[in-house]
Amino acid sequence: MPTHSMTDAAPRCYALVPCAGVGERAGAGGPKQYAQLAGRAVVAHTLAALDAVPRLDATLVALARDDRGFEHAVPDWSGPRRWLARCGGATRAATVAAGLVELRQRGVRATDWVLVHDAARCLLRAQWVDRLIDACLSDEVGGLLALSLADTLKHADAGRATRTLERRDKWLAQTPQMFRCGELQAALAAAGDVVTDEASAIEATGRAPLLVAGDYENLKLTWPADFALAERLLRSAPGPHERGRATGAAGDAAAAVLHEAR
Repeated sequence: MPTHSMTDAAPRCYALVPCAGVGERAGAGGPKQYAQLAGRAVVAHTLAALDAVPRLDATLVALARDDRGFEHAVPDWSGPRRWLARCGGATRAATVAAGLVELRQRGVRATDWVLVHDAARCLLRAQWVDRLIDACLSDEVGGLLALSLADTLKHADAGRATRTLERRDKWLAQTPQMFRCGELQAALAAAGDVVTDEASAIEATGRAPLLVAGDYENLKLTWPADFALAERLLRSAPGPHERGRATGAAGDAAAAVLHEAR
């Protein structure tokens, strides 16, 4: 089990955004991260929220090797805290693994924290990222944003419910997911491409990631209907910096829209 000495240099935090997928289920007519939503690309909303977190030393966007859309979608992505690499693989796990290699090449240490976040979770708020960092900085393992399952859970067979499953210990995984760079590298190398999130790779090593309360608005755009909901939420909320720590009437309005849609 990895241990980290209290005498080590204080770990830094970095974000890694895998952005190499094609998003076929979304029906967006191309990579869903470049679809327009409330006046800008999906990934532009995502990156604006991460940019509003001062404790992130930098954010690396990991693109497909043949990507030709990012610079058009996010033309101002440059500067000391805004990193870019065309290193994506055939799966999410492969893209994250390649992104971690790129981070190490840029000076990120094995003991530094990496927060992996889905490009398609464009409703992210800086306050949620801060909540995750606060919970995990002193944790030996790390953790992820997640939601305790509220709805009744059914097992299906041929489109029919055959039994009701226990929901008490069920959680819905979200992102960011925050783990030490070196430990996550090793876990992904051992797990291979079968894992669908970083926590799964860490769990496969026998470690138990911390579950940190997420938010219902932190949805991942997967199906066409998700885009309509996200559009409404974005148009009812403040801009990316204010949205990062929004409270009051604007936040209440966004919550009302989500409740109505559910």
